Amino acid sequence: MAGMNALAPDRRQWARDHAASLRNLYGPLEGEGLIKVMSQLEFKGRIALVSSFGAESAVLLHLVAKVDPSIPVIFLDTDKLFGETLRYRDRLTKLLGLTDVRTIEPDAEAVAMRDPDGVLWRDNPDACCRLRKVEPLARALQGFDAWITGRKRFQTAERAALPNLEAADGRVKVNPLISWDSEMLEAYRTAYDLPAHPLVEDGYLSIGCMPCTDRVSEGGDYRDGRWAGSEKRECGIHFEADGSGI
Repeated sequence: MAGMNALAPDRRQWARDHAASLRNLYGPLEGEGLIKVMSQLEFKGRIALVSSFGAESAVLLHLVAKVDPSIPVIFLDTDKLFGETLRYRDRLTKLLGLTDVRTIEPDAEAVAMRDPDGVLWRDNPDACCRLRKVEPLARALQGFDAWITGRKRFQTAERAALPNLEAADGRVKVNPLISWDSEMLEAYRTAYDLPAHPLVEDGYLSIGCMPCTDRVSEGGDYRDGRWAGSEKRECGIHFEADGSGI
């Protein structure tokens, strides 16, 4: 299918219509097959993977590398990440032969103005995520018509009905792992001898920024360690401008 005309008056409507058309065309396609069709046919040269290089990231990165290791990979370095995550990024990049990993940092002037003391994560975590994740990602995605995410239905109640293809803020989002659960992910990782994030063994099940990520107690929910003690569940990169999204 043809990509979006840059002069189209309503990009969001284009994305909604295109995502619906793709769902009708490809049905419940997931995994490597979905990545291949989206990256080589529908959005060739116009799609990127956004990866945190977190607890489950190796599986999706491996699938993408099997299809095409030159697919751009956007990594948001918030300047608040664990050192283990940065080293894991470097290790997986080399191991999988990824050739276009783009490390994106927050705007230095914006950080100096809005978080001069580096404690915005404590005082206003939503504003911190907006500064260090949402805004940098918006800049990084310019020029792309679609992006690949690692979200899965088991992660949160809000994601339980996540489709394989959706629209958000004028782009198509591709979700190849929606039906994969923890057991499937671990089986795949083991089968391909992919290294686990070094913090997983220490009880970190979902890994984000260091100040906002805790270990999960045995029997706890998958994302209990993210923004523990608050009602915050998402960093915001999957929210649309109107606040909707998961």
